[in-house]
Amino acid sequence: MHQPRRRDRRPVRRVHSKPAQHRAFQLTAEGADVVLVGYFSAKQKDFETLMASAARKLAARGARVVVQIVQRRGVSAGGARKMGLPYSSRTLLSYGKVREVAQACDRANADAAIFVSSLTERQQRTLTGMLDRPAVSLSSVLTAN
Repeated sequence: MHQPRRRDRRPVRRVHSKPAQHRAFQLTAEGADVVLVGYFSAKQKDFETLMASAARKLAARGARVVVQIVQRRGVSAGGARKMGLPYSSRTLLSYGKVREVAQACDRANADAAIFVSSLTERQQRTLTGMLDRPAVSLSSVLTAN
């Protein structure tokens, strides 16, 4: 006789489709109000220059930077050991900083959050869901025509 089949307890992987409004933003930043987010280690002393440069590049594309937020890693003694690593592999930033970005986006009624650092697809999906607006990396906006 056959033994009864046991249910597989592994979680099911679901593929989430991206909403059309999120894909549309990746094509152009023209006329959009954006929140610019930077993630830098304490070793990066010229982060303010990098943020200003990113804001100029976005302005040249027609976007308007309404808020700039910076997350620094390794400024405290405890974080110095982990300076090269993101705070979270899911979001790149700490969760408190993600909440701060979400509040800034809501207050400024921003169309998107643009990250100076490159984002993985998973980080992009997670941040887009948490912020309720597209979260994209600066490099993807600058390479899109």
